[in-house]
Amino acid sequence: MFLDLDGTLLDLAATPDRVRVDGEVAALLPALAAHLDGAFALITGRAIADVDRLFPELALPIAGQHGCERRGANGAMHRHSVAGSLAELRERLGRLVARHDGLLLEDKGATLALHYRLAPRLAGYVHRAVRTEVALAAAAGANWCLQRGKRLVEVKPDGRDKGTAILEFMAEAPFRGRRAVFAGDDLTDEFGFAAVENLGGWAVKVGPGATRASYRLPDVNAVREWLAAAVRAEAA
Repeated sequence: MFLDLDGTLLDLAATPDRVRVDGEVAALLPALAAHLDGAFALITGRAIADVDRLFPELALPIAGQHGCERRGANGAMHRHSVAGSLAELRERLGRLVARHDGLLLEDKGATLALHYRLAPRLAGYVHRAVRTEVALAAAAGANWCLQRGKRLVEVKPDGRDKGTAILEFMAEAPFRGRRAVFAGDDLTDEFGFAAVENLGGWAVKVGPGATRASYRLPDVNAVREWLAAAVRAEAA
């Protein structure tokens, strides 16, 4: 079982730091991991350190920053090197954000996310500006790509995504040899959907929107009830 976090297990908030974890989901995750004999991981765009802040009592397997970093079921950390530095791009996007109220630049370490949830009128401008900056970085030899999300655009290393992270987990114990299931809500999750379906697994889209996933749940509450029902069935 692989699960996205924001918009799948946790309700979205105006900014990433305002997302809150309630006791119900905090208790559900370790119960689900036990139910699956440890074959459970979070697959998120957040940094692993940020997820550990949200769940301080847990140390689950997790892929952070779209697979740029990954903690295996055995606790081993894997970080993928990238070509080029984010320093100049971070500075240039920081100046862009400073000129416009409502924009937020989230620096995750290996990736950058420019949020415009509080200024949706700037969506077109943000996408054009970030696309230009990434093209300039690529001309200088950097290996970055753009990833669209829900009212954000992200800069991440080319070749890394949630699908590659899931495939890496599936090559390791205790995931190896099992049917892969992945639930997510955003455009970034389509890579994960493709990976699990190519493996013969099940992809679950949360919320509205076009998708390649074969299954759908309407919202975060439905995801939690689905998972809790699986845990209850095991207990029974």
